[in-house]
Amino acid sequence: MSEADLFVVCKNCGSEVSPYVTECPYCGQRVRKRAPKIDRGAEPDAPPKRRRRAPTLPRLRRDEIPGIAPETRPYATGLLIVLALGASVAWGAGILSLHHLGAVEGPIGKEWWRLLATGFIQDNAGVAFATLVAVGIFGTHLERRFGAPAAVGIFLAGGAGGAALSVALKVYPAIGANGPALALLAAWIVDDRLADRRGADRGSDLLGVAAIAALLLLLPLADTRLSWVAGLGGAGAGAAIGALISPLRR
Repeated sequence: MSEADLFVVCKNCGSEVSPYVTECPYCGQRVRKRAPKIDRGAEPDAPPKRRRRAPTLPRLRRDEIPGIAPETRPYATGLLIVLALGASVAWGAGILSLHHLGAVEGPIGKEWWRLLATGFIQDNAGVAFATLVAVGIFGTHLERRFGAPAAVGIFLAGGAGGAALSVALKVYPAIGANGPALALLAAWIVDDRLADRRGADRGSDLLGVAAIAALLLLLPLADTRLSWVAGLGGAGAGAAIGALISPLRR
């Protein structure tokens, strides 16, 4: 503002008044219609603020629940159960005998394939229900965490390892999926406990797992075709595999 604009002269009383008033404070004469705008000076140009975009989630996939990642379907575990049920149907219908299906009922000689096959044979409906439900539960968990090869490998290793231990100790017969089921259960619980040590608390129901393990271990008392040695061997094989693969997923 120039010096000439520091004041204005009232035409009525001749007093010098501020240029920012509309009426003379001395006589009340109207000086101007409106007060001039105050010049605050030019402000430096500030860079425009960039608006941050709100984080967005990817579009939901089919059958996906909001906030929950889609789970893979346990096709491999389902296939194992179907094969076991198929062997039971074949035996029950008289199409194939237990021997032809691959049951370990005595020394196997060079027929090592029986070690893998005997875990699929179920000759008792109650035992089949208990073992295959356990296979479904723990096989599904392991397959979703480590993939289909891990679930199938643990099932086969538990069945073959348990049957091989029965053959080595001459504990016959060794028929049924108690070995594979205990292998899957043992692999799951070993992985769960190792994950807990790494600080990943999954909130698992260990009492329920212990009850299922006790049931599987006691099944040979209800069906003499099941081998308790095969059950322990399967559990040992599953625990070893679980300890090996657990660090692969954190």
